[in-house]
Parts: sequence; structure tokens; C-alpha cells
Amino acid sequence: MKNSLLLTCTGFLTLSIVFFTTCTAEAPSPIIDQPESSPESGATPVYTYNIIASYYHDPNAFTQGLVYDEGILYEGTGRYGQSSLRKVNLESGEILQIHELPDEYFGEGITVFQDKVFQLTWKSNTGFIYDRESFQFIRDFFYPTEGWGLTHDGIYLIMSDGTPRLHYINPDTLEIVRHIEVFDKETAVTRLNELEYINGEIYANVWQTDKIARISPETGMVVSWIDLTGLLDTTDYQGDVDVLNGIAYDTGNDRLLVTGKLWPRIFVIELKLPPAS
Repeated sequence: MKNSLLLTCTGFLTLSIVFFTTCTAEAPSPIIDQPESSPESGATPVYTYNIIASYYHDPNAFTQGLVYDEGILYEGTGRYGQSSLRKVNLESGEILQIHELPDEYFGEGITVFQDKVFQLTWKSNTGFIYDRESFQFIRDFFYPTEGWGLTHDGIYLIMSDGTPRLHYINPDTLEIVRHIEVFDKETAVTRLNELEYINGEIYANVWQTDKIARISPETGMVVSWIDLTGLLDTTDYQGDVDVLNGIAYDTGNDRLLVTGKLWPRIFVIELKLPPAS
């Protein structure tokens, strides 16, 4: 989401991960500074990462939403006049199919649910639904907040709006049916952005940070953090790279994919806890 700030960003579970990001134009309120602490300290666990593989990513793609489904990478991009919905070949980076949004819309998060693709926009209070195969437009829908990230849990769509609140949306009526508030210990976590539902947890990029929160959908509690500091090598900072954004999970191969806005690479990673001090 959001206007490009051109911020450069520079995480063993059996997951492999690939990441992408979204942003917002207004100056956000401060969020928690998560310490690098082990679970034994009483602080929320913080995972780091090993890079398993990396692939080419279009450096002109202002990534706002990312989904890997049945061998295809679906990507939603942002910026006025440049927003799109894409199908991409992960290994080659080739754009297989693209739908461009009208210039007045700033594209945001996406999710693939059943035979449809749902796509948010930032400030227009409008989402779009497309046929998954053809990208043919089906209908639009209204929501009363900004649109940031989007995923689903197999029953409901789950939407972020840049605040600590996640909204659950009935995919048939497109009405918001409930909310959860996200917090770490007793501190609200704001700027929740791109989302992915993975093995019973909600993964959320925290805009303008190198952190991903792993959130309990039952309580809203952050059960652990992923710190992706240094993921993009300094040699890749040759263009106007922006912040970390974009999480996709390859269910069939148990891979976690991540990237960022305008990043030239997409990464497959595995998570690891730092050694206890």
C-alpha cells in the first residue's frame, strides 16, 4: 500500500519462505521495537533465517500482495497508474498474465480463494473480484477502511488496514463479520500489512520494518517474530528498492517465499531460532 517512500530494507522450522511488501504514505504511529531475545527470557521468540534459494523478481513491481497456488505465483502491485494483478512463473520471473487497474486505483493485497482472486485498493474503499483463470472482472465490493493486506483461512477473508485490527470478511456476502486486535504481550502492533495464512497462523509484514509477525487467529497475540534484516544483499541495491513486503506459502512443497517492493529477488527461506544466551 501506500506511496513509495523508496526506503531501502535490508530471517529451523521446516518452512521455506518467500517475501513481498506494502507501505503507507502518512507518517505512522510508533510500533514496538522487538528485542532479539530467546524464548527463555520471557520475551516473544524471534526467528532468523537461512536462504534456501532465490529467484528473479521484476524490479519494477511495487509488490502489495503475493500468493503461490498450484505452481503459479500471483502478485498484486501498487502505485497510481501502475497497479496490476499478475500471474508469474516463479523460477523464471516471466509474467504469464497481467490485468492493469484503472489509474485512479492504488492496488493492495490479494488472495486466491476457490476459483476467484480478491484484490484490495488502498484508499478507495473498493475491492475487486476476478475469475482466477481468466482474470475476467466479476464484481467490486466495499469496505469502510483502508485496504492493506489480504489472505484467507479457508472460511473467511482476512484483511489488514494498517492498524492493529484484522477484519474477517464473509467471502459470499463480503460483509465484515468480526475483528481481532493484534498485540505483543500488552502492546498493540500497528502497521500490519501484507498477510498470509500458514498452518493455522497469520503471518503479517509490519510496514517499514524487516519484521514479520506470526499471529494467533484465536487471540490476536503475536506468538513469534521473524527478523529478516539483511535479506536483500547490498549488491542488489542498484535500483530504487523499497521496503520488505510480500509473503507466499507453497503448501505442496512446504516453502515460504518472501520479497519486497521493487526488489530484484524473491527468496525461499527456512526459519531458525537464535541460540539461547
